[in-house]
Amino acid sequence: MEKIHLVIPDIQAKEGNDFTYLTCLGNFIVQKKPDVIICIGDFADMESLSTYDRGLKSFEGRSYQKDIQAAREAMDALLIPLYEFNKKAKRNKEKQYKPRMVLTLGNHEHRINRAINEDRKLDGLISTDDLPYQDWEVIPFLEVITIDGIAYSHYFTSGVMGRPITSTAALLTKKHMSCFAGHQQGRQISYGRRADGQEMTAIISGSFYEHSEDYLGAQGNQHWRGFYVLHDVHDGAFDEMAVSIKFLKERYDY
Repeated sequence: MEKIHLVIPDIQAKEGNDFTYLTCLGNFIVQKKPDVIICIGDFADMESLSTYDRGLKSFEGRSYQKDIQAAREAMDALLIPLYEFNKKAKRNKEKQYKPRMVLTLGNHEHRINRAINEDRKLDGLISTDDLPYQDWEVIPFLEVITIDGIAYSHYFTSGVMGRPITSTAALLTKKHMSCFAGHQQGRQISYGRRADGQEMTAIISGSFYEHSEDYLGAQGNQHWRGFYVLHDVHDGAFDEMAVSIKFLKERYDY
């Protein structure tokens, strides 16, 4: 039977962000009831562990605990509609909605492991277990999980150096199957066919947040922001539907 997948690109939750749009997504999820929800990684930003701007003025005021708290607030905003729906269903003795929920860790979450590797004194003090992902099936950073013929990972690598594949056309050429990755802002999509005639689709979409990133500059922040619903998923074939944050907030803010 064909299934529906809902894929949530990078959220990069950080202190001070408004997560109202995530509750809108939770309302969407409860109404549409996809079979599988995939969070493609970088749900948490973990900016206190960034090495990119360490030592700059913009780094001041960051803390590990603030990063974890921001991730908790974002996850609560996303899942509260689901919790409330199931509470009501249980009270009314109706069927509860329990989708499969998968989260592939991204490079921002991996900052925790990298920090521990660089400073062994942090071992036992910080951990990816601190992240609010207890309701999810968590896939380690860069591991690939295949669901109904679609390969999911925060990003896919190529070559002995393990560099990210940055185009959807290259994903199809190198991986020979339908793939979905995050990591890069905006959206890309490419189509192909396997030797047996089955359709293949590759999507890269890594921006489901409203804030701007300083390192991207004014022009770099003008990218698409939203999530994807994959309908009629079967053996890697699907019909994709892109949903922008703008549309989501207009229709599901209640």
